[in-house]
Amino acid sequence: MSKPNKVYGGIEWTPANIVTVIRILFIPVFVIALLAPWEQCLFGTDPMGLTVRAVVSLVVFGLICLTDTLDGYLARSRNEVTVFGKFIDPIADKILVVAALLCLVQLGLLSSWVPIVIVAREMLVSGLRMLVASAGVVVSASILGKIKTATTMVAICLFILMVSPIVAALTWFGVLAWVLMLVAVFFTIASMVDYFAKAWPLLAATPAKAEGQEQAEKATNELAFAWGTVEGVHPLAREVLAGLTEKGLSVCTAESCTGGLVCAALTSQPGSSSVVRGGAVTYTVDEKVRALGLDPNQVEHDGVVSEETARAMALGAKNRLGTDYALSTTGVAGPGGATPQAPLGCVCLGLACPDGTVTSQRCIFEGSRAQVRAQAVDKALEMLMEHMSKNAN
Repeated sequence: MSKPNKVYGGIEWTPANIVTVIRILFIPVFVIALLAPWEQCLFGTDPMGLTVRAVVSLVVFGLICLTDTLDGYLARSRNEVTVFGKFIDPIADKILVVAALLCLVQLGLLSSWVPIVIVAREMLVSGLRMLVASAGVVVSASILGKIKTATTMVAICLFILMVSPIVAALTWFGVLAWVLMLVAVFFTIASMVDYFAKAWPLLAATPAKAEGQEQAEKATNELAFAWGTVEGVHPLAREVLAGLTEKGLSVCTAESCTGGLVCAALTSQPGSSSVVRGGAVTYTVDEKVRALGLDPNQVEHDGVVSEETARAMALGAKNRLGTDYALSTTGVAGPGGATPQAPLGCVCLGLACPDGTVTSQRCIFEGSRAQVRAQAVDKALEMLMEHMSKNAN
């Protein structure tokens, strides 16, 4: 297991979060490199100094952009997506882009309407994100947003190079830079329209009347629970039960934050009684000790929401019910109960297997309480399905 991250000021300082903060701290370095006439100390009034300034500024900007890719990779690969990271990462990107555009305007290389359009878009989309998030809905980003980001960054790089008199003298280069910037502005507007189009059903379902509020709540739940079949059967549960039936194996559950939803998903399939032995909902520490045989001292040491506790719950359920597999869940579905060690949306999943091994995963899910619980159910079933697939005869 990996060593726990340091927690200061209630924030879990994961490697991804540290890289994001470093990115923000280096933005003033980029601004100084681009605007300050520091090259005169080395080259005097030689025009070559401006070329050096352009190259140095471009290198600093490029390195800052690379950290954006790095922190995203670290968060996903280490499964350490935190609330602070989700808050600070997009802000860091916006600060960098706005700072670069304003610098280019001050240098007389870019018209002021470009940053006005881009900043206005960011304000509108950020406001919309806050609105839909309050309803527990996460609107996924589209390819338009990724194209917008890529073209904006490349266009900024070209304009930075135009600080050099040598590059600025190339008419074709200036035309290329402006064409790319106009493409970036186009995708900036297009991605905003796409975002509003995706969120419009929720916006339209939020009238003042109670009936409209119920419709909005229903829309949220439909987004949260993607079980979505007419028969009311969880699609992944159908695959899991088919695999268990084929192998002649059994399963049980031990749940805390999901409150029996994993077992409910498994038993949503007709004929599930042939493989599902039962499930325990152990919401309190006392019940975990009584029903599953957990060591209270160990739970206190590791924490209720921890991979150690999840593994102990799965093993306890497997031993008590005599099944081949056992799934467990323990976490913070919200809206309260979060701690620095177990932030909102943190769910630890355990899987006890026929070969005696017990595995676990720590996940950070986004969305409302209903969405967190639904995602935990999906992930638990995925763990079981993956183990059966890897150990298929």
